[in-house]
Amino acid sequence: MYAQILTFSIALILILTLSRMGLVIWQWHRVRQYALSPLFIGGLRIDLSTLGILIAPVALFAPWLDGNAIAQSLTTFWFCLVSLLVLITEVASAQFIMEYDTRPNRLFVDYLKHPQEVLGMLWKGFKAVLIVGTISVALLMYGAYQLFKSPSPSWGSTTFIWQVVEFLVSAAIITLMIRGTLQHRPINPSTVAYCGDSMVNTLPLNSLYSVYYAIYSIKNERSARDAYVNMNDEEVIKLVNQAASITPIANDLHIPSLRLQVPTSVENSLSEQKTTQRYKNIVLIVQESLGAQYIGSLGGQNLSPCFDRLMQEGWAFKRCYATGTRSVRGLEAVSSGFPPTLSDAVLRLNKSQSRFFTLAQLLNPLGYRSSFIYGGESHFDNMRSFFLGNGFKEIYDRASFSQPVFEGTWGVSDEDMFAKLHEVLMDDLETPKLSLAFTVTNHTPWEYPKGRITPIGEEASVENSVRYVDWCIGEFFEKAKQSPYWKDTLFLVVADHDSRVWGQSLVPLKHFHIPALILGGGVPVKQDDRIMSQLDLPVTLLSLAGIQAEHPMIGQDLTLAMSGGRAMMQYNDNYGYLKGDILTVLQPLLPAQQVIYTAPETYTPVQSMDETLITLARAHAIWPSMMYDKGWYTLPSLHH
Repeated sequence: MYAQILTFSIALILILTLSRMGLVIWQWHRVRQYALSPLFIGGLRIDLSTLGILIAPVALFAPWLDGNAIAQSLTTFWFCLVSLLVLITEVASAQFIMEYDTRPNRLFVDYLKHPQEVLGMLWKGFKAVLIVGTISVALLMYGAYQLFKSPSPSWGSTTFIWQVVEFLVSAAIITLMIRGTLQHRPINPSTVAYCGDSMVNTLPLNSLYSVYYAIYSIKNERSARDAYVNMNDEEVIKLVNQAASITPIANDLHIPSLRLQVPTSVENSLSEQKTTQRYKNIVLIVQESLGAQYIGSLGGQNLSPCFDRLMQEGWAFKRCYATGTRSVRGLEAVSSGFPPTLSDAVLRLNKSQSRFFTLAQLLNPLGYRSSFIYGGESHFDNMRSFFLGNGFKEIYDRASFSQPVFEGTWGVSDEDMFAKLHEVLMDDLETPKLSLAFTVTNHTPWEYPKGRITPIGEEASVENSVRYVDWCIGEFFEKAKQSPYWKDTLFLVVADHDSRVWGQSLVPLKHFHIPALILGGGVPVKQDDRIMSQLDLPVTLLSLAGIQAEHPMIGQDLTLAMSGGRAMMQYNDNYGYLKGDILTVLQPLLPAQQVIYTAPETYTPVQSMDETLITLARAHAIWPSMMYDKGWYTLPSLHH
């Protein structure tokens, strides 16, 4: 067994070092501006920690089982199994970095929960990569089996006292390897982070360790208090409420941000409402992966003529920022106004599956008919459970489309989804509706029906997918303008996130920039250059709809001239708080950093750190975790 342990150890360190060197060479244009020694020394420490975890089940029993044939067979099986995990994650690393600008992490695990959709996406969009990767893993596994199966000599002692000594020495060495340090805190990803590029900071890791640490961190649902320096509840609540200009309502139930929002548009407000007058429809159209880089009127590629025209017909937000890099982040922000956290999005967390605030919870008592419309499987990312448990009464997903125009890997086409939205809005015109419509087309492997656009270059590409998505938006709004519901409807069109978020910074703001537009009957036509967040959109819609209501959202009402000017976002483990041109970045267990941000992608270190702004950023990072943990993000009528 000792011989097998030594063989496995040498092979593992060699494979991981070669893989890391390959990634460094591939990403040399980003790595070259930083020192290599911290990367490879830190990488060796992480690899030794990983090795310690993997050999521990064998090494601790080796003093008594060395030379035993059955134990050797079990050791061979174990080392082949963990070699498979190492190889799969390492082989997947390059493609994962291309897509998400980081090593495989918790998202890698989340996708494994949906094998049908993910395998379909990989086969259609990354067939060559999948085949080459599978062959590579198979060949390496064959080599690993040949390496570990051969009979190995017994190197251990047969004397009990020496076997005890071997055990104690092995336990001490393995403990030191796993901890990776003699300091109070064991080694973790922040230990080997050494530069200002978030992706480069993941290269010292190996991908199995990255995935393992992401799973390990779930135990506390990623506590922002532990990661970003703790603050007491009272200070957090005070700073967040002040930043949002919230005067909290005194209530027996502890809902710290509960406020009475009085709309600036009073023509349809509750206090002015006539018995014959109905509320406006509110339609939230969340566009999959439609970053500002694809929108011509936002300085992006010239791929969106229809959306660009619409930007001249409604209230266009020129500097809107997403709260995260995943659809569930955008959905939680737009549907519930909930800020991003180090933990997972609330759509996927246990405590938020009921009695959690959403616009549907607020509007249903006012007579609204609420629906969620999605061309894919609504169980994906736990959307169905979250929305049905929190006020959305109707779910239209893949199974609801009997004869779709087109069906791809992720669901029916966007034009099918928009047709369903039109159908819902046309049904029972006298009842106000809240509809959350989520598109699917603009996602790898870039599938869309033929004949709608003239493809340029490679047919299955993000550029052609965006052209089709833009065509769908144009077609829908041309139909909507001619429909009887137009004058009674507020439409929000906003992206959930960019298609791929990456960059040589701790929080690449360029790829958090997304399009956002409100239009419909009575919406003012203007170009708004204020910095704002997805969180501000649901609050602003309530004001435009003239709805006076109590709610716990901390977004700002952008109909007020003094609002705007800040955005917040979560990027992997880093939290970004943008206030004016100063971006404050919080990293787990590391000092905060601040830079002056100049769009689209210039970051200048500040001369003097603004401690007040750092404290404000920490408060906003902790606030959503606190609200979720204590069950405070709700309405009085829903409180236990």
